[in-house]
Amino acid sequence: MNNTLPLDGVSIPPLALHGLADSTRAAADAFIAAGTAANTVRSYRSALAYWAAWLQLRYGRALGDGALPPEVAVQFIVDHLARPDGAGGWSQLLPAHMDATLVAAGVKGKLGALAFSTVSHRLAVLAKWHRLKSWENPCETPAVKTLLREARKAQARQGVTRRKKTAVALEPLQAMLATCTDGVRGLRDRALLLLAWSGGGRRRSEVIGLQVEDLRRLDSDTWLYALGATKTDTGGVRREKPLRGPAVQALNAWLAAAPASSGPLFRRLYKGGRVGSTGLSGDQVARIVKRRAQLAGLDGDWAAHSLRSGFVTEAGRQGVPLGEVMAMTEHRSVTTVMGYFQAGALLESRASQLFGESTEAEAMDEGLTVDNQRRHPDV
Repeated sequence: MNNTLPLDGVSIPPLALHGLADSTRAAADAFIAAGTAANTVRSYRSALAYWAAWLQLRYGRALGDGALPPEVAVQFIVDHLARPDGAGGWSQLLPAHMDATLVAAGVKGKLGALAFSTVSHRLAVLAKWHRLKSWENPCETPAVKTLLREARKAQARQGVTRRKKTAVALEPLQAMLATCTDGVRGLRDRALLLLAWSGGGRRRSEVIGLQVEDLRRLDSDTWLYALGATKTDTGGVRREKPLRGPAVQALNAWLAAAPASSGPLFRRLYKGGRVGSTGLSGDQVARIVKRRAQLAGLDGDWAAHSLRSGFVTEAGRQGVPLGEVMAMTEHRSVTTVMGYFQAGALLESRASQLFGESTEAEAMDEGLTVDNQRRHPDV
């Protein structure tokens, strides 16, 4: 397919940002109408804005003019995924002046190739956009699937790994909680961290979606909180999860400091420790995790998801059955949860301690025997 814009001798006009905004807003509205969670829509809007800009530059067409052929998806992959250039470096096919234009337009953060996860996400958004339009999905063709799979293998062979946020296992969590001594803010953050972690590794969208009315006291040592529609369960059926131990104590302290009969459970704070009526945003939850990790002096790449992955990791470490873990987290895919679960389980596995103290003692004894034989060969 050779309908890209000429690369040389052609002046590329600046992108019409107002036009992009109109088209991507309409696309985002379609996602909202389809029942997508609001925080997910933001990532879709960003991806669609990029698709609109890239299509305008590469093909001179607008997003929504019709179904895109598979060749466009192939071009998107090779334009954005870095590959070995044969000279010990990495390169991408996207022309430099187009790359610069996308950055100048504000739809791309910086020059250069995109991460594999970013490319995969944008292809997934394109696929969903086509499904909503009842168009044939260009990302489902063997050519696109094969290219994406081989590109991932090539990057893995070259040492390019997928970055995962650092998991908040028990010890990092305890260190973060130890910093929550700064008045009302500390009470809120402690309750939030413990509910999100102990309550089953809740996503940030689930944390900010919790309302005071979702809480129900079972007894003096147990709270139940109800989840409605979530990322993996969009039916809206309320499902209750338990909170026990320190999480209950932290929640009691927060509710005593910020009493409310309705509204968001976790609310914004203002100067002087005044509790507002507005709930936290997902970004603010992430900033709370990062701030507490920084105050605790913890190294790592921390985010809101660190609480979810940390819960699963610690559950594996403590030998909790996988089925019980998934009942709390509401993961649908065993594959998704298994990586963190196995990482935690292996920390306490005998398989990771085969050369343990007894083996080491035996080795030392054997070493002494060999040394004695060398000194006294007739013995």
